Amino acid sequence: MNTVRKIVSLILLITMGGLAGCSNSTATQEPQPDAEQWVTYQGDDGPGKGKRIVLISGDEEYRSEEALPMLAQLLAKRFGFTCTVLFSVDSLTGEIDANEQSNIPGLANLESADLMVIFTRFRELPPDQMRYIDAYLKAGKPVVGLRTSTHAFHYAKNPGDPYAKYDFQSNAPGWEQGFGKIVLGETWVSHHGDHGKEGTRGLNNEAAAANPILNGVADIWVPTDVYTVGPLEDADVLVYGQSTSGMTADAPINKDKAALPVAWTRNYTIEGGKEGKAFTTTMGASIDLLNEDLRRLLVNACFWAVDQPIPEKADVAFVSSYQPTMFGFDSFKKGKSPADYK
Repeated sequence: MNTVRKIVSLILLITMGGLAGCSNSTATQEPQPDAEQWVTYQGDDGPGKGKRIVLISGDEEYRSEEALPMLAQLLAKRFGFTCTVLFSVDSLTGEIDANEQSNIPGLANLESADLMVIFTRFRELPPDQMRYIDAYLKAGKPVVGLRTSTHAFHYAKNPGDPYAKYDFQSNAPGWEQGFGKIVLGETWVSHHGDHGKEGTRGLNNEAAAANPILNGVADIWVPTDVYTVGPLEDADVLVYGQSTSGMTADAPINKDKAALPVAWTRNYTIEGGKEGKAFTTTMGASIDLLNEDLRRLLVNACFWAVDQPIPEKADVAFVSSYQPTMFGFDSFKKGKSPADYK
């Protein structure tokens, strides 16, 4: 469907060029202006003032293109961080296309970023874009990863790409299981909960009760299911996820399934780089973020990542109306551009 849309767009452009009197030349698509390919929320006064966060969306199912603008707006307007949100963009139309796996404009913004928040799935970015992520990680800067970031990259078409080592199934020496395993602590394994039928009830780790990332976090329930997570190397588990036998907050716990980590922190080092720190949660779909305490967990994680004191109970009320789409493949809102999120 994505390929068909691109072909139709190109035919229309050529036709319009002919109608404009360009009979002796081929019409070409003008590149989209930089300002139209991503959106930046300038930080107001607050504890995050002067800090820059780049939030990278791009997944087919969990509506990261809705979740991250809301989170960025909250971080900017409530806490003073300047936040830039990037999207998977159709290079011909300039529209957000969650199924576009090889184009996320604006990654050069990472050069001045204090924090990278990533929520991508199976992206296969070209070297001229991927190099900014690689340089950021080599600098040992902090990372916050949401849901499918455990399998953020997949180089199925170009296994010889210089950044194919980031693939979630990588066998490259020192990069086994790719970005997810090396940076976040786990790659994609499987669904532990019954996807689309079971939700996740958060259970704070009693051993981490004093960790300030859990400030004000006591009641998490989300409709996405628990991911399978194996033993985490050198990680501090903050929240475990219990599968609920149903897709509502009052659904009972499925006691036949073990509670598995759904939020943790760890340090990472990639080959040739400095040590950095990462926070990961396997929750985070746009609809998950209707849960106040999950929003608070993410805000707290951002404070932790940039070495700022974490509020006792962060104000995470929505800045503007937020009506997320239920997760599902090809459910993203068609015809929207990054500018629509300003």
